[in-house]
Amino acid sequence: MPNAPSFLQRLLGRSDPREGLAPLYNAVVGEGRQPHWYLDGAVPDTIDGRFDMIVAIMALVLIRLEQQNAAQESAWLTELFVDDMDGQLRQEGIGDVVVGKHVGRMMSALGGRISAYRAALQTGTGLDEALRRNLYRGAEVPDAAVAHVEGALRERWVRLGCLSRDALLAGDIG
Repeated sequence: MPNAPSFLQRLLGRSDPREGLAPLYNAVVGEGRQPHWYLDGAVPDTIDGRFDMIVAIMALVLIRLEQQNAAQESAWLTELFVDDMDGQLRQEGIGDVVVGKHVGRMMSALGGRISAYRAALQTGTGLDEALRRNLYRGAEVPDAAVAHVEGALRERWVRLGCLSRDALLAGDIG
């Protein structure tokens, strides 16, 4: 674990500050695993599909943290995401030599989706196009499925907007 607390930090009783964001990260992952995304929303129930759904929820949370001037917490949450993805890749048998490249691509995907979803949420239009491109990766998907995911994400966005910074950081995502 590259970001694990050092021996000295553990000896002196200092904990990893990211640990406080574990409930928020777990809430993001838990929401991304909800069956309705895959059943009603036709998100592919694959490793890539689950990654894309978690990234969609994560993007909303990171945008909300950005609005709340929680840059440090946003960075820590992103680090938890990276650590989790690194561990998932290693469990899938991806070796040390290429795991960094995979994580780099995942971070690039997260950054691109944050930009696309932010633009769609701010303008109120284009989220369906961003979802077709990023969540469904251009595959043919029924309009009703895309509408389900778009509606649920917009609903989540509204609920995130009603949360205080403290509630969000404690793991409440609405």
